[in-house]
Amino acid sequence: MDKSIIINGEKYAIDVDNDMPLLWFLRDRLEKTGTKFGCGAGLCGACTVHVDGVATRSCVTPVGVLAGKSITTIEGLSDDGDHPLQKAWLENNVPQCGYCQAGQIMNAASLLNTNPTPSGNDIDNAMQGNICRCGTYQRIKKAIAQAADELAREVS
Repeated sequence: MDKSIIINGEKYAIDVDNDMPLLWFLRDRLEKTGTKFGCGAGLCGACTVHVDGVATRSCVTPVGVLAGKSITTIEGLSDDGDHPLQKAWLENNVPQCGYCQAGQIMNAASLLNTNPTPSGNDIDNAMQGNICRCGTYQRIKKAIAQAADELAREVS
């Protein structure tokens, strides 16, 4: 039986070993390199993508268990890089080295999907599993709050 997954709206056959981590399927098989390898143990968050809208560490998620699921990577978050989080990231000069940013943004997007008006503590709690070796945590928090405000204006 053929297995497939939807990635950023496109259907792909899972034609690799079922145990291959989603991260390597994305990067090596599909050449979607926006998702980064960080620790390889699901501890740093650099590899965060959405699986059916939920933030998921792609480095520890076997692609074989994702048949029929919908995956969103940083490349699929918006068509033109104009998601309110991406805009807020730039406006707040969040990135330094930038390595963790895709995972940070994807985790923040998952937070805002489930909690469109997060408090400062909500943001801290949701983002605590995403590590930034440059220590831009205050700018990350500010950008998420700004994006939440922007999304709230879009809805009203």
